[in-house]
Amino acid sequence: MSSSQPYVASSPFTPQTTRRRKSRFTFKHLSQLSASSTSCPLRVIALIDLDAFYAQCEMVRLGVPLDKPLAVQQWQGLIAINYPAREFGLSRHVTITEAKAKCPELIMQHVATWKEGDTKWAYHDDAFANIATHKVSLDPYRLQSRRILALMKEILPPVPIQKIEKASIDEVFLDLSAQVHQIMLERYPELQGPPPYDDPTERLPAPPTTALDWDADALIDLDNHQTEEDAPDWDDIAMLIGSEIVRKVRTAVHDRLKYTCSAGIACNKMLAKLGAGHKKPNNQTVIRNRAIQQFLSTFKFTKIRNLGGKLGDEVVEKFNTDTVQELLSVPIEQLKKQIGDDTGTWLYQTIRGEDHSEVNPRTQIKSMLSAKSFRPSINNFDVAVKWLRIFTADIHSRCVEEGVCENKRRPKTINLHHRQGAQTRSRQIAIPIGRPFTEEMLFDLAKNLLAQVVAEYRAWPCAMLSLSVGGFEDGITGNKGIGAFLVRGEDAKALQAAANSTFIPSEEPATTAARPAKRRKVEEPRINNFFLRQEESTGDALSEAELQDLDDLPSAQRESQMPVKQHEQPFEAVQQPIAIPLQRPGSPIAPPKPKEPDNSFTFPSSCISEPDLPPSSPAAFQQDERAELSPSRSALVEQPSTFTCPRCNKTLLADQQEEHDDWHFAQELQAQDEAERRQQTQQLQTRAAATPVPQKPRPPASGRGGKAAGRGRGRPPGTGGMSGGGIEKGQKKLAFG
Repeated sequence: MSSSQPYVASSPFTPQTTRRRKSRFTFKHLSQLSASSTSCPLRVIALIDLDAFYAQCEMVRLGVPLDKPLAVQQWQGLIAINYPAREFGLSRHVTITEAKAKCPELIMQHVATWKEGDTKWAYHDDAFANIATHKVSLDPYRLQSRRILALMKEILPPVPIQKIEKASIDEVFLDLSAQVHQIMLERYPELQGPPPYDDPTERLPAPPTTALDWDADALIDLDNHQTEEDAPDWDDIAMLIGSEIVRKVRTAVHDRLKYTCSAGIACNKMLAKLGAGHKKPNNQTVIRNRAIQQFLSTFKFTKIRNLGGKLGDEVVEKFNTDTVQELLSVPIEQLKKQIGDDTGTWLYQTIRGEDHSEVNPRTQIKSMLSAKSFRPSINNFDVAVKWLRIFTADIHSRCVEEGVCENKRRPKTINLHHRQGAQTRSRQIAIPIGRPFTEEMLFDLAKNLLAQVVAEYRAWPCAMLSLSVGGFEDGITGNKGIGAFLVRGEDAKALQAAANSTFIPSEEPATTAARPAKRRKVEEPRINNFFLRQEESTGDALSEAELQDLDDLPSAQRESQMPVKQHEQPFEAVQQPIAIPLQRPGSPIAPPKPKEPDNSFTFPSSCISEPDLPPSSPAAFQQDERAELSPSRSALVEQPSTFTCPRCNKTLLADQQEEHDDWHFAQELQAQDEAERRQQTQQLQTRAAATPVPQKPRPPASGRGGKAAGRGRGRPPGTGGMSGGGIEKGQKKLAFG
């Protein structure tokens, strides 16, 4: 069966037809970019490195021009040198004398120090000559580092798009992936739609841009098999956008704080770190994915992070090379065999530019240390205490900057390290949570730790002393004081009114109807409350004049002298409280009259605990029957319904019928058990009487006169005396005379 329509090719191909170019990246990669995934090939990571940071801090503080050589001095050495001074061949390994000889115009500024006895760091002109009484302070540089970091956070988008990791005092990692994703969607609307056929593995359309303007960035040359004539892909677009963001941050830091920075932009942290130091100062380097191998081939792998120590030395020794280019030819199996499976795999990936480490937004410190090496050593407790005062002041000031006083973060422990000769000892104690975090509190704890070391070990001479706090944790928020649980003002009045409304007022005379209802005073439960008392005719009520006198008293005193009204009780425990005679104000207090013994107390059924008798047993009820109610009391109590037990012909309360039946059932079970025991005892006795008891035969009589053989005192039965002549087994007859 043939179709009526002629056949037409669905995709006719002609020489003029061209297929639309596709990207090598998919919609899934674009989605991973928005989530800052570490495995995304479009990922953008940057490292911003402040140029000669310590030297820049002193230049900004002193107002030194950018072209003047400056070095930061610590005692007799140099710890930072700016780039104009490096042009004279200076480095941190030269002495002050050598530096002056190479660069006579060199400005040397000593770091700030803590002076013995001071409570604040300062710049001292003679600090380099007083190493025994001064301690180095890096607080000025920490303060400037926090200012720069705060400015970067202000420029970049807020969290969660912003991801910043403070790598050191002068280095900051930025994960720009989420921000780059937003900008890409704004600039290229073709990326906003869903993937074709809802398939995330579909390839992205090719970028419409054929040429990219890198704006004088230090661009790494492409790999050997790549050319600049090749059309860029989306990873190049992402790197370009990332370089624009970094340039904006660097410009703001320079314009507002006068600091210059260098930066590296790449697809991971390792390459960004290497790129930041590639073209310094005040430059940024972009390492595109197509240029990674060309970039790494010029490096020694000992410059890569985590390969500059013992591991790097081991790799150099085993493979006799220190360059990435030569190590690339080593197969992964040989790397695993020489340095282990995990380390070999990691090294194989690292020298090829692979790094999946995450940018950790944690910018808060974990511990703080303040230490001093003594040259010469100190020899007594008082001098050590003076240095502890400096340590605690240093640590406390840094903790204040961390927000400890505002209960943002607080250390948990304080540690003291003491070195005497080759022995280093340490002591640790928890910082009390309930006490305010003050300098004096830290000083007292540190002094106690030092006293422990001095008491237990030989402490002098001391060559090094350090104090540190650690275990920082976020402060507790949302706690309430005791006052927050108390009710005041209108709320308290409303609760008091609601409480008064729950009491049912008793019948009052007509004269007291207008007065507010008084709360009844209820006695606390006592053992006497479980007994019945006879009706007392005196003291049951007060006269109208006495009630008027009570109204003139304070509320607390009036309530204490009001008579206690009879309140409802169960039938078994109806009680008439004893009325207390009222004394008028100013009248002498009469001694209480002796009261005749009241023998009419009876136990209610709920209080009887005789053995084998439940509360509702007949015997217990007979005791209840002996307690007769007076006419006045019986009128107040409603008589409950009763029933007569058909087994014992006793009259009981209706609600006690079930319990009384259980008592009879228990009695029947007990009687049945006793009958069975008696029957078993009789059967045993009958069997014992019917069975004859065997008797042992007596031994034959021997000896003179037919008497039985003599027995010695204390001898067991069956053994003869000396006169018997019998010899037991094992004995021997001896001849005497």
